[in-house]
Amino acid sequence: MNRENLINVAFALTGSFCTIKEILTEMKKLADSNANVIPIMSEAVYNTDTRFFVAEDLRKKIEAITGNKIIHTIVEAEPIGPKMMADLVIIAPCTGNTLNKIASGINDTPVTIVT
Repeated sequence: MNRENLINVAFALTGSFCTIKEILTEMKKLADSNANVIPIMSEAVYNTDTRFFVAEDLRKKIEAITGNKIIHTIVEAEPIGPKMMADLVIIAPCTGNTLNKIASGINDTPVTIVT
């Protein structure tokens, strides 16, 4: 698939674990519509097993949906803004903690640094 002509969507997930299943449905819709979905995960979502999913299984599912490796460190996420790698940034689910950090200009996670 030629990714150069597609919209590039940075799709970031934060720790509202109970809503991630529904979010994956929307992520798949974007990927199925030929968007280049760049998955980004907070450290908590990337590493935490919950009653909703096992972290490794979630990572595999997201990489299968998007066809892209998950960005989960600040070092990996930092170039997205300066290199204009995304036409759109979606943060879903977005926790209150993440929203507060973005509003305050705090860039200390892979998710907040792309905003």
